[in-house]
Order: sequence, then C-alpha cells, then structure tokens
Amino acid sequence: MIELEGVPELIDPVMICAFEGWNDAGDAASSAVAHLDREWKGEVFGALDAEDYYDFQVNRPTVWLDGGVRKVTWPTTRLSVVRTGGDGKGASRDLVLVRGIEPSMRWRSFCNEILGFAHELGVELVVVLGSLLGDTPHTRPVPVSGVTSDPDLARTMDLEESRYEGPTGIVGILQEACTHAGVPAVSLWAAVPHYVSQPPNPKATLALLNRLEDLIDLRIPLGELPEDARAWQLGVDQLAAEDSEVAEYVQSLEEARDTADLPEASGEAIAREFERYLRRRDPQSGDGSYLRDTASGRTRPQRSPKDEQPAPEEESEGPEDEA
Repeated sequence: MIELEGVPELIDPVMICAFEGWNDAGDAASSAVAHLDREWKGEVFGALDAEDYYDFQVNRPTVWLDGGVRKVTWPTTRLSVVRTGGDGKGASRDLVLVRGIEPSMRWRSFCNEILGFAHELGVELVVVLGSLLGDTPHTRPVPVSGVTSDPDLARTMDLEESRYEGPTGIVGILQEACTHAGVPAVSLWAAVPHYVSQPPNPKATLALLNRLEDLIDLRIPLGELPEDARAWQLGVDQLAAEDSEVAEYVQSLEEARDTADLPEASGEAIAREFERYLRRRDPQSGDGSYLRDTASGRTRPQRSPKDEQPAPEEESEGPEDEA
C-alpha cells in the first residue's frame, strides 16, 4: 500500500505522464509535462526508487555541487501535483504529473507503482504523452493522434481504438496496464519530422498541449511556447532553404500531406480549431460557457436563455400558412 502524506484531496484528478527516451522524439512529450509543471508550479510529492528500475550504465547519475558539497542526482521518475483552479473562476481540475526516464527493467512493477499512486489519489483518467518520428513536413500542423484500448472510451472521447502490433515502449505498456486495471487511459502521439529530430521541438510540444486541452476540457497557459514554436519553424525554414535536396524533399512531403488532409479540411477539424480559438479569446471560458457533448466528447457553446426563445412568427401571406 502506498501512503501519501501531505497530499491534499484532489478535484477530478487526471494523471499526465511522459517519459524520456524511445517514446519522446524531439523531447516533445517530456517537454509538455515539464511545461505544465512549470506554468502551474507543481509540487513534487514522490519519486520511484531508481535502484529498482534503471541501469546506471545506460542512464548515468550526475554529480553536482551544492555550496561546495558534492551531491548525486539519480535518474528516476517523479510525481507532482498541480492545482489548476486557484483563481475561483468556474470548475477546476487538478493534475498529477508523472515525468521521468523510460525504465531499463521491471516494467510491470514500474507500471504497478504508477497505478498504485493513481488509485490512492483518485485519478479518473490517465493520459500518456508520446512523440515519434514520421514523414511529416515541419511547415504543416503537427499531427497528433489520440489512441485508447477501450472501445467505449474511443467512442465517447472521439479517439482511435488501438490496432498497433509490434515493438512498444513504456507508453504502450503503461496504457495496457491501465486498461487491465480498469483505469481509463489514453495516449496522445505527436509526429516529429524525422529530418529535424533533434530536441527541442516546441511546435510538437505545443500541438500535444493543444490536443490535451481539448481532451481534458481544461485551458492550459501556454506562456512563450507559441512564439518558440514560430521561431523553431523559421529556423528550420532557413536551414532547408540552404540545401536544395532538403527543400525538394520537404516540398514532396507537403504535397503528400496536403493531398491526404483534403477530406479533413472541413467540418469537424475546422470546428475544433474554432472552439479552441473562442476559448482562448474569452478569458471567462472556464465559467461553464462551454458544455461537453457526451456523445462525441467535444465541447459546444452553451445556449443562453435568449437563444432558447422561439423566433417571432412572421406574418403569413400564402394559403399554406393560413391552413
């Protein structure tokens, strides 16, 4: 049994997880959780024992000086709590952040420990963030897919039901562990251009946070991240322009992406972006002015009493109106 002393009772908590390593192309996923922790001033309340899960020849500890005293920081996974409803405006929801390095061994025990914390804290949903290398151009919006193993969750939250077969990382293992334990779990994956895979990738991090915002119906402060994403894309534009082969390859990716996206460039995709724009334009968007559609999991504007009033009857002229 995990004892959590000093952790207050949480409000509708969601656990957000990300792990450095194989599941974290461009450090996009771990940077997203780090952003949440930084913007909401998360308080660390626990850490897994590094000795149980890490090969220190693969993930080495670091030595540093603290006032002339040498100290060691061991690679591990830490858990922190952020309270998002401190301004008193509308409903709030707390987050449990899990950030660390993909473990080297004992993955089942690792996942059981994470699930133990989730159970003790009353977590209602686990969202695992990941990023992968893909054939996607840096000039287009970052593709983010939401995946779950739960058919009911896939339907109610407008997610894809996982059909993947092949090698997996701790993101896939943790999601399956949640499913078997009866804990609703979702993974969000951002695609990072393979020709510019070195971290950081603020554009992919921003895309993950935008998708997370839609998923958990919580406005996330973005700080300087949008500007960092624009600067990143400008820098890659300049690098690509200096190499004709790279520029030609990027153009081919753009054409393929645009062709594939044509059926999506309408209806639901546009509505999702418009909803996000309205939420960010209205500082009071957390006051209940948006309702969640239980069938699709999406938000929709709340109708005012004035909207509910019937339209005034027009003066009839034709015979059908007289009837």
